[in-house]
Amino acid sequence: MPDPQAVRSMFARIAPAYDLLNRTLSLGIDQRWRRAAIACAGEVRGRTVVDSCCGTGDLSLALAARGARVVGVDFTREMVDRARAKAARRAARPVFVRGDALRLPLASGSADAATVAFGIRNVADRRRGLDEMRRVVRPGGRVVVLEFGTPRRGVFGALYRLYFTRVLPWLGRRVSGDADAYSYLPRSVLAWPDPETLRREMEELGFTECAFRPLTRGIAFLHWGNAPVGKAR
Repeated sequence: MPDPQAVRSMFARIAPAYDLLNRTLSLGIDQRWRRAAIACAGEVRGRTVVDSCCGTGDLSLALAARGARVVGVDFTREMVDRARAKAARRAARPVFVRGDALRLPLASGSADAATVAFGIRNVADRRRGLDEMRRVVRPGGRVVVLEFGTPRRGVFGALYRLYFTRVLPWLGRRVSGDADAYSYLPRSVLAWPDPETLRREMEELGFTECAFRPLTRGIAFLHWGNAPVGKAR
């Protein structure tokens, strides 16, 4: 796990270039991943969704465009500011607040769904972050986790590792002008647990009907689980 304070500081510095870096990071298929996450969250129109580790708010904005009442939460003020500026130009406007994924600024059971896209691996304590999402979701509500996979075999796996260990840190430096931009990624992404491990962790935390499916040849995995019914937090 990368040092949380170092990651926090890095995200604050690269906030102006974050959107471009994020498109590069996703290999240009972030729209597909986002649509899959929204579909997995279920029918969101008229419902409240908390988007943890929201960054500059792309998933939050997409959820709001579907008619959800969205609260986007990020630990970096610079990211929240950019998300708010982006939302100001849209008809559907989520509420963006600064907050820690380990202490989401919502009451227990106040959301119908919780999402996190490519952020839970940067939380200081992944299990606590997942459990906090469970706390804010009503009984039976859906939690959706979109994260990178780690293809380990063959030419594709070798190219994937090369991309994250060499290409992406170099692009981060060039695009953002920050020597440390995304320097944490190789350890963060390549050390990420296999999908079955994350599914078991969600079950151990009390989520029900936990499952996952690969997206785009295992570059990303979509996990989901439901908050247990009848167990108020």
